[in-house]
Amino acid sequence: MGRQGETRVGGFLFKRVLFISAFFAVGMLWGCGGKRMGPVAPAAPLQPPGPVGAGQILDVKAGGPILFDDLIHSLASKDVVFVGEIHDNPAHHLIQTQILQALLNRWGANAAIGMEFFPRPAQAHLDGYIKGELTESEFLGAADWQKLWGYPYYLYRPLMLAARERFIRILAINAPQEIVKKVAREGLANLTGEERAQIASDIDLGNEPHREFVRKVFGEHAHSDLKSFGRFYEAQAVWEETMAETISLYLGPKGKKMVVFAGNGHIIHKFGVPDRTAKRIPISTATVVPYPAGDHADVEGLADYIWFTPGHPRSRP
Repeated sequence: MGRQGETRVGGFLFKRVLFISAFFAVGMLWGCGGKRMGPVAPAAPLQPPGPVGAGQILDVKAGGPILFDDLIHSLASKDVVFVGEIHDNPAHHLIQTQILQALLNRWGANAAIGMEFFPRPAQAHLDGYIKGELTESEFLGAADWQKLWGYPYYLYRPLMLAARERFIRILAINAPQEIVKKVAREGLANLTGEERAQIASDIDLGNEPHREFVRKVFGEHAHSDLKSFGRFYEAQAVWEETMAETISLYLGPKGKKMVVFAGNGHIIHKFGVPDRTAKRIPISTATVVPYPAGDHADVEGLADYIWFTPGHPRSRP
């Protein structure tokens, strides 16, 4: 347990929020980007459990370190690679940029990028930016980046430039913010038909391990207001199911490859977006999660690969 007002779940530290701001906690975990640099290889071999240093990459199933090139070789064989982040942590976007560049080198034009940060209505703006029809400034204005996401754009710019340079399509995979907010306030049942049509058609609310995970993030006293938590969980499910549906609809039977960037909370244990995607379409997936360096005795099942970084992740306040 962290300080008052904080909850630690699976090694990550979350700040509890008032329900009136619940939408802003739906994204859960933070992350951000950085400039290009060479791959960071593991240092000395490690035997879990035990202390590990920043820059090391752990193959969780094998229980030992993996080199960057071997990581990319494994990831490139998958249909969809999910890479997490804490939204305001520059080290995490640096990891994302390295992985993206390496996968694009392997996949070529067969690749696409999915981004949590953009809701479905932003797709036309993204397409215009990638095609060169919009300048960066025009794109940011049209997409209303500051209102849409709020984090400094420079953190995400390396990912955007990598896609634009290679004409790789970026998919706006998320639900419209105003609809997620309404679900958090009023519940899924109170959406209009028009609003309901803009989010995933199938929204699974019955995954108990996932519900318990979200409950811990919502706050240890969530049981005192089950109705509020129920709406919060519905909003979380809308967020993740819409991302999963958008990914699966794009992939279809085309044999495409995709790398998806989203907050760690949507990726860890796979019961967020990865499993919700895989239930819609038969695909192979892999997950990479940045994680604070130190003792890694509690990372089993967290992700397929853990990339250890400095510092301690926190949620959006």
